[in-house]
Amino acid sequence: MTNKMNQVEKLSRIKLLLTDCDGVLTDGGVYYGETGEEFKKFDIRDGMGVERLRNFAGVTTGIITGELSPSVIKRAEKLKITELHLGVKDKPAVFKEILSRLNLQPEEVAYIGDDTNDLEVMKLAGITACPADAISFVKDVVNIVCEAKGGQGSFRELAELIIACHHTAKVKVNNEVITLNSGVKIGPGEPCYIIAEIGINHNGSLEIAKQLIDEAVAAKASAVKFQKRTPEICVPKDQWEIMRDTPWGRISYIDYKRKTEFGIAEYATIDQYCKKQGIDWFVSTWDVEAVDFMERFDTPLYKLASASLTDFPLIKKILLTGKPLMLSTGMSTNKEIEEAVALVRSFDENYPLMIAHSTSAYPCKPEELNLKMINTLGNKYPGVPIGYSGHETGLATTVAAVSLGATFVERHFTLDRAMWGSDHAASVEPQGFQRLVRDIRDVEIATGDGVKRVYESELGPMKRLRVNISEEYKDKSIA
Repeated sequence: MTNKMNQVEKLSRIKLLLTDCDGVLTDGGVYYGETGEEFKKFDIRDGMGVERLRNFAGVTTGIITGELSPSVIKRAEKLKITELHLGVKDKPAVFKEILSRLNLQPEEVAYIGDDTNDLEVMKLAGITACPADAISFVKDVVNIVCEAKGGQGSFRELAELIIACHHTAKVKVNNEVITLNSGVKIGPGEPCYIIAEIGINHNGSLEIAKQLIDEAVAAKASAVKFQKRTPEICVPKDQWEIMRDTPWGRISYIDYKRKTEFGIAEYATIDQYCKKQGIDWFVSTWDVEAVDFMERFDTPLYKLASASLTDFPLIKKILLTGKPLMLSTGMSTNKEIEEAVALVRSFDENYPLMIAHSTSAYPCKPEELNLKMINTLGNKYPGVPIGYSGHETGLATTVAAVSLGATFVERHFTLDRAMWGSDHAASVEPQGFQRLVRDIRDVEIATGDGVKRVYESELGPMKRLRVNISEEYKDKSIA
């Protein structure tokens, strides 16, 4: 028991996890591209481990390897691993240099390796681990032997153990601010995170999607959001062959849904386009396979649509990614919201969760917006950023949501409300979105800090209009 307690204490101190590559992050195999370029095969679970370590424990990851494969560099870029050391001959020397540069103590660093060339560097680390298929000499000296083999989730296994120990020692803080992997913060005291939901308003056209991104950037929105579905899963079988008039002619409903769904090529283009434009992008995923699809990209969060609030397998799949989750609560009862939040909390009490008040009517009547729910949710879930997902016409009520405390807002976005498609009529056009962002920023400035003061601009009217002036202001000059 004492040894176990000591291990928990040691793991809770870890700030950096260093890993070998071949035999830990990969299966040790070598693969070649058409040009003879050497590649490595990585397991998606280990990538999720890097993301979850960063998000849930504030622990960064570094790679020290003798490998020189360019795929290792690409993998590190995708996972935002900046502490990358390739072609290393002297691992202990690199380890010591990292500690000196980052001002870390040995007990704040963990190391996971699998072979004899890791033994010397392991002597310097606070905690050591190895995969299940590591060489026996290594197994004999490490603190932790993972159950998973190298390249099959051993890094993720160690990462989850570190996260669990960090949470054991961690005290949860209310009024939590969530920091996205883009560096943007969402929560009390931060600028409202304004989302232009493109959804399926691109009508299956990448060019329209790019135009909408351009307009969102021009409006100074914080992010654009799309929707990702696997049509064969999301469309009920009895609706597949229902015929529908579309811009592509009269086609079946399943073919229509396929036409409006972007694939890997389109989202790869969107990913690069948004990075170039300097705007966040993410999606609402509507099924488990869509989450697997989206894990190819380094989006800052996942949105769960109101319709999916009771889809627990989907929520669990998103939680496994470690990325912040934004729950929308339209068409939901209090009990359903409580059950969804309880599921997240049972997975991880400190999971980065946001909740959006919403009413799922398109367009929504003002008397059904019920904006005071923003305060209700805030009081019920302290420490959780609360926002608003609106489907009304007009802008004033969304601005009002911010004045009531919404830390993020979302509105459907279109080039033209008269365009063909189901969501355009309840969307905001570019000019309107510019006004929306402007008005929200004005409200944020105007809200102030609640401390009463006399401003310089008031001194002139005071001296002209007031009979009795306080002594402290009598000698004040008028600008």
